[in-house]
Amino acid sequence: MKNLRSIEEVSNEEIYTILKRAGEFEEGAPSQLEKDYLVANLFFEPSTRTKTSFETAERKVGATVIPFEAGFSSTLKGETLYDTVKTLEMIGMDAVVIRHKTDAYYDELLEGINVAVINAGDGAGQHPSQCLLDLFTIFKEFGKFEGVNVTIVGDVSHSRVAKSDAEALTRLGANVRILCPSEWQGDFENTYQDWEELLETSDVVMLLRVQHERDAAFEGFTKEGYHEQFGLTVERERRMKKDAIIMHPAPINRGVEIDSSLVECERSRIFNQVRNGVFIRMAIVESILKERKG
Repeated sequence: MKNLRSIEEVSNEEIYTILKRAGEFEEGAPSQLEKDYLVANLFFEPSTRTKTSFETAERKVGATVIPFEAGFSSTLKGETLYDTVKTLEMIGMDAVVIRHKTDAYYDELLEGINVAVINAGDGAGQHPSQCLLDLFTIFKEFGKFEGVNVTIVGDVSHSRVAKSDAEALTRLGANVRILCPSEWQGDFENTYQDWEELLETSDVVMLLRVQHERDAAFEGFTKEGYHEQFGLTVERERRMKKDAIIMHPAPINRGVEIDSSLVECERSRIFNQVRNGVFIRMAIVESILKERKG
């Protein structure tokens, strides 16, 4: 794997290879990198989990992380993303991890750029590393994807996580169902507007954050009203299957997508997802940098 731009570009075989390697890292396996690589993280949108997780993963596999602060870069002077990445390539970067508000920003980097590009989220487009850590979380729980019922709940039209996860999970054999207000279904078809057909058959309930920064208004809902109709309440959690789990890519709007008391309940894998993200990103970074050997 030379780049990671969209989960659609990652084959099923590559997905399972990454999951296997992440599992080895979780068990304490050492990195297979043989030389010092330079990586820069270009985050043009706010991030806690993804940015810190990538930086931790890069250091754990032996790469050197070169500081980059988007708020103090020449992009503020009008420099294009292409020119920024090309500059870092010529300085000596082996890979750049980029989060950007523009959908498919990486298209302008397909020609003329030789540094490896890892997409850490593009607008409302794709979030492949989050998708892979979600797959890792589910696979650790069930040991398979075939036949697993995954219900994704919330603002799917603005969610790069929903788009990446739904594509990969469906391809791997899971049954993906979407629960959302009709105004938020975007390109998803055959969505549900209530929990009744989904709650007691779901193996995974994956909640999504309401994304105010992407102009996702409540469309007539109050926060309390959204929670009552689409949120995971304590009453709904009690009706879930015995071995079903709760997931959320975070950050969480407590009391909106999920009752605060459920965030760290026995079913919840929300903070486990954060931990799993380090191992997955170690596997991603190692795989891509190994391609640059020699």
